[in-house]
Amino acid sequence: MKYVRQFLWILLFSFAGELLKYWIPLPVPASIYGLLLLLLALLTGIVHLEMVKETARFLIEIMPLMFIPAAVELLESWGALKGILIQISITTLVSTVLVMGVSGRVTQHLLWRRRRSAS
Repeated sequence: MKYVRQFLWILLFSFAGELLKYWIPLPVPASIYGLLLLLLALLTGIVHLEMVKETARFLIEIMPLMFIPAAVELLESWGALKGILIQISITTLVSTVLVMGVSGRVTQHLLWRRRRSAS
């Protein structure tokens, strides 16, 4: 029952993100709105980490499985993508390197802050 309750919390914030997507005419995915709302709820203490921790960990573990339908759709759309393959490859490469670089810098900064506060 604990996992169902945790999943319902996550679904509640996902639904709230869908509502925000409907109300706010910005090109932001509803999932981003939901994640930001959940982050704010966690930071303000409205939702405690224990209320979503195990289910969130499980969802992160199975995340690669969620990319299979998108990959199959890409394979089916090969004819439309063939003409812009170079642009897609360059964009993918640049965005991957940027995400890796920013993630590394953020991780280094957080580790530095943790070491500094520990001493």
